[in-house]
Amino acid sequence: MKNGIDRLVSDPDLRKPLAGKRVALLAHPASVTADLTHSLDALAMCDDITLSAAFGPQHGLRGDKQDNMMESPDYDDPVHGIPVFSLYGEVRRPTDAMMDSFDVILIDLQDLGCRIYTFITTLLYVLEAAARHGKSVWVLDRPNPAGRPVEGLTLRAGWESFVGAGPMPMRHGMTLGELGHWFIRHFGLDVEYRVIEMHYWLPEAGPGYGWPMERLWVNPSPNAPNLNMARCYAGTVMLEGATLSEARGTTRPLEIMGAPDIDARAVIAEMQKLSPDWLAGCVLRDIWFEPTFHKHVGQLCNGIHIHAEGPTYDHEAFKPWRVQALAFKAIRRLYPDYPLWRGTDFKYEYTNDVLAIDVINGSPLLREWIDDAATAPGDLDVLTLPDEQAWVEERQPCLIY
Repeated sequence: MKNGIDRLVSDPDLRKPLAGKRVALLAHPASVTADLTHSLDALAMCDDITLSAAFGPQHGLRGDKQDNMMESPDYDDPVHGIPVFSLYGEVRRPTDAMMDSFDVILIDLQDLGCRIYTFITTLLYVLEAAARHGKSVWVLDRPNPAGRPVEGLTLRAGWESFVGAGPMPMRHGMTLGELGHWFIRHFGLDVEYRVIEMHYWLPEAGPGYGWPMERLWVNPSPNAPNLNMARCYAGTVMLEGATLSEARGTTRPLEIMGAPDIDARAVIAEMQKLSPDWLAGCVLRDIWFEPTFHKHVGQLCNGIHIHAEGPTYDHEAFKPWRVQALAFKAIRRLYPDYPLWRGTDFKYEYTNDVLAIDVINGSPLLREWIDDAATAPGDLDVLTLPDEQAWVEERQPCLIY
């Protein structure tokens, strides 16, 4: 199996259109070749490529910013002597001056297959800027480690944000290169766009189901430490809008949920009572943990670890968004007055006067289902299943593999 970057650096014919052009790279720490050479270094070793700039998304080109909403500065690369522009600093969209620094931008970002993961919004913003400035965009494609399954409510009109680039479900089941095609089609962008496709990516094949197990995992962001996290993320990311810890400040962030004042065994039992079907494909284990930073720092928390790996994992059955929704519902049933949601004073991704949980889900629909004592799992399926089926059909013309 070959990623886009590996094909580009090994095939001079693929690079021919870049001859005589100023080339920029948008990348992060997981932008590496098969032998773990960073893509910026690998491209610099190609005599026929003229690197003129680099860009970093959220968490920076170096991936040094641990928490959310920690901005990265611009700087000059000390090795290659080119400017490195931050697209998560003073700006989220590339400025005119940034766009003037290149003719073609190569985008080599490892995504997690989730709408809220901000790299896909950065892709959209670059495509829009390239359309205005007459620049070319190439995506050096990489696997979607969460694979092809689709899950979650579609983002509703008016709820667009940096964690919601367009009307897609939480778990989109596409690669970054495929999403570029969808963005261009959906938003009617007139831009020169090319995907350097992967070779031999088999998203339906186990045991990786999207992630080729022979490839080493490199964190695409500081709290994305392994494949299990990537599989869970489309659900556990909703904890960013809740008062529960998502286990930042531990070694297994975004695979765990918990708090000092819940009984994890009781929550798991209530989840199994409410909808055992939604828990298929994974194992839930009650644990204890103490975050070293972030929510509930220094406090002993009782929590739930989601295991979407090993012999019990069922890729088609596992539904991380529903698992997390069910956990919220169980807590609400067990503790009706529990202060579950972070308030509007928490300006999630710089939004104002809206609850973070609603920004994350692209509407209030999931929160309203959780908070309504009269609703059952089937009521959420009534809302969600049509959205999921519509997306499967919507994305089909844009699939490459």
